[in-house]
Amino acid sequence: MSNPVYLALDVPQIEPAKALISKVKAHIGGIKLGLEFFCAHGGHGVHEIAHMGLPIFLDLKFHDIPNTVAGAMQAIHVFEPSIVTVHASGGRAMMEDAKAAAAEGCKVVGVTMLTSLDERDLRATGTEGTPHDHVMRLAELAHSSGLDGIVCSGQEVGQVRKQWKDGFFVVPGLRPAGSLTGDQKRTVTPRQARDDGASVLVIGRPISRAEDPEAAARAIEATL
Repeated sequence: MSNPVYLALDVPQIEPAKALISKVKAHIGGIKLGLEFFCAHGGHGVHEIAHMGLPIFLDLKFHDIPNTVAGAMQAIHVFEPSIVTVHASGGRAMMEDAKAAAAEGCKVVGVTMLTSLDERDLRATGTEGTPHDHVMRLAELAHSSGLDGIVCSGQEVGQVRKQWKDGFFVVPGLRPAGSLTGDQKRTVTPRQARDDGASVLVIGRPISRAEDPEAAARAIEATL
């Protein structure tokens, strides 16, 4: 992948979203569309963004019984996504069925632990151990279930890469040096994540909410 940066499109309206993509298109490698965008605009919105000519990462984080997730994976074939997420905590059968139902060439990656969570949040849900322990357990499960890779923070990707050498690793929650972290708790810089083995760097607000999004995207690209 020549440019690993996927812009997290957190712009709720389609036309401003397309205008933003036009500004930064030369400095990113793809577009990540999440729940907010998909719930607001559905399939029509995905097609509109796909017409901009960049790979689409559908970050829908499927988590349901295996049959339902398999059906959902088949339903999104029409969008021709390059990457789709499921929750690794959905279990082996769900992940196996998700991968089996995915379109050819689509990477299916398991979300391990959201970058907005920390050890205190884990304990509140009854999960013991550190975030590192939790991510490593789910990474092993995703690997053995046949997924292409996982989503994890930049704080874990280096260790996961050592255990899963040919895995595909999506790292969100990235913040350029000196920028605000917002609601993210486990952040690293894009360069650090890339050096540690990230395949895809998901970056949203540092670009989309910058005074000059093109300059922000160009500056991030230059660090890689």
